Amino acid sequence: MEASLYVHVPLCSKGKCDYCDFYSVPVNTDSSLPALFVETLLAEGERLFEKYGREDADCLHRIPTVYIGGGTPSVLGPEGILKLLDGLLALAANVSPQPLEITVEANPETADEAFLAAIREGGATRLSLGVQTFHGPSRRAVHRTGDETLLPGRLALAAEYFPDAFSADLISGLPLQDEKVLLEDVAALVSYKPAHVSLYALTVKPGSLPALPGQDEADRLWLCGRDALENAGYSQYEVSNFSLPGKGSLHNIRYWRMQSWLALGPAASGTIINNAGGTGFRYTIPADLDAWLAAGGSGFFSAPGIAPLTESLDAVTVMKETLLMGFRYLEGPDVESFQQRFHRSIAEAIPKTLRTWQGRGLLQKDKCALTKKGLLFLDPFLVDAFRELEEEGC
Repeated sequence: MEASLYVHVPLCSKGKCDYCDFYSVPVNTDSSLPALFVETLLAEGERLFEKYGREDADCLHRIPTVYIGGGTPSVLGPEGILKLLDGLLALAANVSPQPLEITVEANPETADEAFLAAIREGGATRLSLGVQTFHGPSRRAVHRTGDETLLPGRLALAAEYFPDAFSADLISGLPLQDEKVLLEDVAALVSYKPAHVSLYALTVKPGSLPALPGQDEADRLWLCGRDALENAGYSQYEVSNFSLPGKGSLHNIRYWRMQSWLALGPAASGTIINNAGGTGFRYTIPADLDAWLAAGGSGFFSAPGIAPLTESLDAVTVMKETLLMGFRYLEGPDVESFQQRFHRSIAEAIPKTLRTWQGRGLLQKDKCALTKKGLLFLDPFLVDAFRELEEEGC
């Protein structure tokens, strides 16, 4: 079995930013919690690799990518993140060659030079920075931690320690953001030559934030940001992701290809796909840091109240998720993998949907994939595709 690894670090230096949907808890970086977290995570990792590294027909033999996200992994500090990377890679080495890509997420306010030096020493090949915006009023309006004045220095360090291998996130549709502000954000970010940029449209509950642009204006802003990134040499390769040539996120591409991944840490979710049968298995570790810590890393298997929630995925569910994830990607789903999993082609599974969207000029002519314009209408495309699958009794 080949599976990537996602590690969730549910710790943040302050309270949750208004746009964040990920499970996290605030922590003081000088407390003992980060060190305890790393110790517990490595204990859980040992049990994970014992489970999936057994000598049987479906044992884990390759981990192509590792992604350490959060939360804010950089609150672990240089010593904590180095211990985590060293420990994870030592465990993985028992079942797999060196991963092709190892990404560590960080927030600029905690990603100082010592932290960047530590993750590079620990084997990280890629850094992902949560910039969001350089505009102070917009940052404060969504309770974004960290002072915008830190950004230039930290981005310069990122470019120095991870040349051609760092990514950064921007958000469009923020409060107090107009076209001028967004274009200034894009220009400021690309001046540091990141290899990869994610441009996300703000998603919050209606009425939860003041001074938000209307939906039409928010859509226009995102398109404006997209065009600015493309004019700067970044190609859109997924709904919200842009990169320089050959610099797409290998880990995220595996998600969009609906390939297997394992997971560690509270609130993390792993999915194992049976490529020969089209079925799958998913587990989600409960979002309860205290219970997880109390289990001491053994909870992945047996501790009461912390054992992961499990779900068997039938072939219809896996097919829908394969289409959902695959059509986010500008290259489209992996047609050979789809055929192997489900013993039918995508064209055989959703022929009416493909014909309809081809007629609208929103499917690429040379591959089973949406055009860049078509990506803007991904949700209605999937509604049509899923309805067709259900009508055919798939």
